[in-house]
Amino acid sequence: MTTTVLSLNTTKIRWADIIEYPQHGAKNKVLLEDGNCRYMLMSLAAESTLAEHTNPRNATVNVIEGQGVLTLEDQEIVLEFGVFAFIPANARHAIKAATNLAFLLTLSEQVSNSKR
Repeated sequence: MTTTVLSLNTTKIRWADIIEYPQHGAKNKVLLEDGNCRYMLMSLAAESTLAEHTNPRNATVNVIEGQGVLTLEDQEIVLEFGVFAFIPANARHAIKAATNLAFLLTLSEQVSNSKR
């Protein structure tokens, strides 16, 4: 079972209170999960990489601090404070952290054409 930081009754957190960087690689914390979305805090150590992969859900990356590069279907997107990026379901993507990098990763259900 995954432990979450928030409950549906909690209204806020402070990033400074929960961001923790690993010495190497990546660390994630599930902040909240409901029937449609999973909200995760991702923290990557400087020079760490999330290898290219796909996910069957739509995703967004909202950078909280640090710098890096998101490679999305061969397009490079610079990640830095304030950048919001959308990753469509099943799109190839990878992330490389230049410095310690923290972002909010939201995974949502893919909306099929019949639901639009």
